[in-house]
Amino acid sequence: MSTTQAGSTVFEVPVIDISPYTGDGTAEERARVAEEMDRACSTVGFVQILGHAVPDDVWRGLGEAVDDFFGQSLEEKKTYVAQGNRGYSPPKSESLSLSLGIEAASRMNDFFEAFNVGTEARSFAGLGLSEDDYGINVWPDIDGFRPKVEEYFAHAARVARVLTTVFADALSTPSDFFEYLTDHSVDVLRMNNYALPEGTVTLDGDLTGMGEHTDFGLVTVLWADQVAGLQVLGRDGVWHDVSPIDGALLINLGDLTARLTNDRWMSTLHRVKPPIVNGTIQRRRSVAFFHDGNIDATIETLPSHLDSDNGLAYEPITVREHIAAKLAGSRQGKANTSAVREAARVRAAARTEQ
Repeated sequence: MSTTQAGSTVFEVPVIDISPYTGDGTAEERARVAEEMDRACSTVGFVQILGHAVPDDVWRGLGEAVDDFFGQSLEEKKTYVAQGNRGYSPPKSESLSLSLGIEAASRMNDFFEAFNVGTEARSFAGLGLSEDDYGINVWPDIDGFRPKVEEYFAHAARVARVLTTVFADALSTPSDFFEYLTDHSVDVLRMNNYALPEGTVTLDGDLTGMGEHTDFGLVTVLWADQVAGLQVLGRDGVWHDVSPIDGALLINLGDLTARLTNDRWMSTLHRVKPPIVNGTIQRRRSVAFFHDGNIDATIETLPSHLDSDNGLAYEPITVREHIAAKLAGSRQGKANTSAVREAARVRAAARTEQ
């Protein structure tokens, strides 16, 4: 898919068929996919993938579960607010731009609502992991919700791990390179809803569906409606509209992959601007699977990429430290002061829009 905006060139989100990795692809076919992935990650950082092998009935079940949960009253949904990065997040309880240290027009301004589930410490028996790091799921008392969500979660996790194998090949590292970073990964599935009851938000020029941000971890697998709203910041410094083609999952890189590659593969800045038709916000749903890595893993730039950003390099950081700083911004209103490179790109784009 491609878009054009005034003053910008054609913006392309590459489409890659990863079936050689999900099926019985030859070495040559996998090498071609890895080369395509390297080119896409080096230029755009957002990819559409086909051949992911997620069955249609699993997609339908996920959509039904999302509709069933968000179709409840706000009072019912608020009974599932939980501690940490789990459970329900009501409208205007977050401001994603603060995860980059960017002050929003008003704090906690994002009008989306969300529901999160993810891996728990008990998912990895024998490792002595803490629920403070992983969170504890709360499950709505809605018929069929949990099995539908868990089935999609399992497929999204599989796709994420296929992608890290592709990444390893694309970066000329051993194919199992990411396993030591992800064998007890903090994985979170976030279901988002952008159409809220009348009176919940004010339709004005400052309305933010989801503020500009980068994702925290290694890779994000995104299921989304084909409804306008998602925008990606291109390397031209312009925000471009993105929506998935039929049957595709959207993939974007996270901060930790950017750190590994010293920004040769850049953590993709994105935001959601709600489509407003005749004064009404159009319904939009998305479900993001965040593959964030082991909470105790240390992320440092690959030796092969130390010279990728004019000799600069990221300082090593643990996944725990990085996620804590990002969540303190988006959830607690504490601007993240460590996202220097990302914040600079957002500010440059803002000047372009003026």
